[in-house]
Amino acid sequence: MTAEALPAELRRAIVQVARTPRLLVACDYDGTLAPITANPDEARPLPESVGALRSLAGLHETTTAVISGRALRDLATLSRLPAEVNLVGSHGSEFDIGFIHALDDKARELHRRLEAELENLVLDVPGVSLEVKPASIAVHVRRAEHEAGRRVLRDVHNGPSKWEGVSTTDGKEVVELAVVQTDKGRALDTLRHQVGATAAVFLGDDVTDEKAFARISGPDLGVKVGDGESLAQYRVPDTVDVAMALAFLLEERRNWLYGEQAPPIERLSLLANERSVALVTPDARLTWLCHPGPDAPAIFADLLGGAGAGHFSIKPHRNGLPLGQRYLPNTMTVETRWSRLLVTDYLEPESPAHRTDLVRVISGETAAEIVFAPRPEFGGVPVTLLAQSDGILVQGTSEPFALRSPGVEWEITSDGMNDTATALVTPSPENPVVLELRCGTSDLSEHELSEMERRTRAGDYWSTWARTLKLPSVQTDLVGRSALTLRGLVNTDTGGVLAAATSSLPEEIGGVRNWDYRYCWIRDAAMTVRELVHLGSTEEAEGYLRWLHGVLSTLAGPERLHPLYTLAGSVIGAEAVIESLPGYAGSRPVRVGNLANHQVQLDVFGPVVELVQTLAEARGELRDEDWQMVRAMAEAVTRRWNEPDHGIWEERHVPRHRVYSRVMCWVTIDRAVKLGEVYGRAVPGAWPSLRDEIAADVLEKGWNEEVQAFTTAYDGTDLDAASLFVGLTGLIDPADPRFQSTVTAIEAELRSGSTVYRYRRDDGLPGGEGGFHICAAWLIEAYLLTGRRTEAEELFTQIVDAAGPTGLLPEQFDPIAERSLGNHPQAYSHIGLIRCANLLSQ
Repeated sequence: MTAEALPAELRRAIVQVARTPRLLVACDYDGTLAPITANPDEARPLPESVGALRSLAGLHETTTAVISGRALRDLATLSRLPAEVNLVGSHGSEFDIGFIHALDDKARELHRRLEAELENLVLDVPGVSLEVKPASIAVHVRRAEHEAGRRVLRDVHNGPSKWEGVSTTDGKEVVELAVVQTDKGRALDTLRHQVGATAAVFLGDDVTDEKAFARISGPDLGVKVGDGESLAQYRVPDTVDVAMALAFLLEERRNWLYGEQAPPIERLSLLANERSVALVTPDARLTWLCHPGPDAPAIFADLLGGAGAGHFSIKPHRNGLPLGQRYLPNTMTVETRWSRLLVTDYLEPESPAHRTDLVRVISGETAAEIVFAPRPEFGGVPVTLLAQSDGILVQGTSEPFALRSPGVEWEITSDGMNDTATALVTPSPENPVVLELRCGTSDLSEHELSEMERRTRAGDYWSTWARTLKLPSVQTDLVGRSALTLRGLVNTDTGGVLAAATSSLPEEIGGVRNWDYRYCWIRDAAMTVRELVHLGSTEEAEGYLRWLHGVLSTLAGPERLHPLYTLAGSVIGAEAVIESLPGYAGSRPVRVGNLANHQVQLDVFGPVVELVQTLAEARGELRDEDWQMVRAMAEAVTRRWNEPDHGIWEERHVPRHRVYSRVMCWVTIDRAVKLGEVYGRAVPGAWPSLRDEIAADVLEKGWNEEVQAFTTAYDGTDLDAASLFVGLTGLIDPADPRFQSTVTAIEAELRSGSTVYRYRRDDGLPGGEGGFHICAAWLIEAYLLTGRRTEAEELFTQIVDAAGPTGLLPEQFDPIAERSLGNHPQAYSHIGLIRCANLLSQ
């Protein structure tokens, strides 16, 4: 038998409770795990139930327990349950995990009196037996003649049951008298409190289990086994169904926690238009889409929560692995191909400002299955799907959503909270199936342009821009894809630039280093658009500087800048955790917002002033408003350059006097002086001397004789890849032995095969991380500056090899497991690839 034999309502409830952050699964023994037997000493649990409980106990943030009326020693001997399963005996008066009640003298005396009295009551009554436990005594009448058994129970209830200090629990053919206050409900609450459970499941068949069912509330789940009145919400007939329910819970819990084969991060392809982004898996599953913008809550969060968090999937009816996925050249249109089936995906670039319009085209000559399962607000809002003649309306959300799908016959099912639409379609070469997801409207009317006209328009939007680029001779196609990716992270409405398209893709599988990068960092954005200027495109830089001027207009001065903002230029909200999502491949927590918003990062001014310098060179002029901003940033550095800060890596430790931040303060003043000199602007007399003072400070305090390198900060011997900027910026001549020694030291300590780590120090967070592609790019640049071209070329080849099949790079790479890590696609990584290709082409 399979889980399909369970009631549909119970299956839906199990699916929901399986997705709680910390789950407690508890059950009775006799009549639940083990069938009732005439001889209680022969009650053995079903092997399937034991296996499910053991496997559940092995899952992350999952606890299992058996709460029985049997004495703990008898329960352990008879059940032979594995050590992973907690045992609670005597209705909760005996725990195997440090909760055993120590009886005081008064309770021990009461226990002795009870035993003597009960022995007298059952004397000479055949079939009645006593079970003496550490804190209680049970009177069993199951094997006694019926009337004799009833008489004994009446005598117990009318006699010792009424003694002061005695707690009575009635069960099937048994009554138990305890000398401590206890019942299965209290035991359930004790376990819940100990493990911090956010939801509990309890299964039981006995009258005594009602005390536990009475404690079930909120997200909890109670299941009664067998007949009889009960407070439990659900019911199954027997122990076989208990085994099926536990197995189904195990399957759902495991899938929720660890994902069903999470796709390798680098194999995810980015869809983008001028204001939205989405991610598609290698088998055409829309796994990530947020609306009304990239930093809004997700409608499809399958990437971080599995199918239950929302997805939009298309695959052949006769399933098979796709033959490949690619971008149409110089576009952001993705094709996924199977034998006799092709899925084409693109985001429309010219939709209204409040809309996100995704077009999915199914062509070929074989049947395809479609699953449409939107789950707005990261799956936190229940949705209803309403079938219309030309598609589906999504109801129950604050934002309207519609799926136009003329000619598709949908079947809509519900799991009790959310609707899912499925369909089977068979396209033909002449009649492809066109699906149009429209976020921000409930309009299902026909578009004024044909699908082919819109696909051409979407392609032209990107290819027209791509043709203007001046690409290097090294890895030309890959650099072109990197440029398109950076452009895809730019919001042309606001000028803001995403650091990456995703939140919470892990720096360590199963770890806690999961951050939200769907915002505009002052530093990252300046570096992104500056690299596009180097390729010949200035509009992104001009849009970003307009965005930055807008942010600065709301502040008293540049030193009041936060490190990051929303794409709209507003301050981001507090960092929060979405407890309902298990994370990519079980990597929790899933975060929204970013605590770095409140840090001091004095390095942010340098990249901005460098951007202004690069843009002025490209335009042949320095705009007045840009010069005023440069002056203000230089003055901010003048006031604050010698303060400690949190630095480029945003460590959640106390601030330090960091070499990289100090170098970027030097860059701010140095580039400001040069801008004034080249474009005839008045340079304050204090700037050149301040530039020399900062440089002298770095050379004196940043250099460490012991390690023969420029270190992370003035207060330690630890190394940091960002300290390479001492030479990369020109603060020190790359030929200087101190820089060459720093390159060697960083190579020795931080390079691992094909990648370079940021640092090796304790940064206050548990777990580890991969090497950063941007750090590898810095080392390549340092190799070139120090005459080590062969090493530079070899390391660059290894970065190229780490890119996914469609040319995208996430943030990090694990050289041990040989897998990509971190948010994706990452602006930093593509900046590094473009810069290295340009340098290697010279």
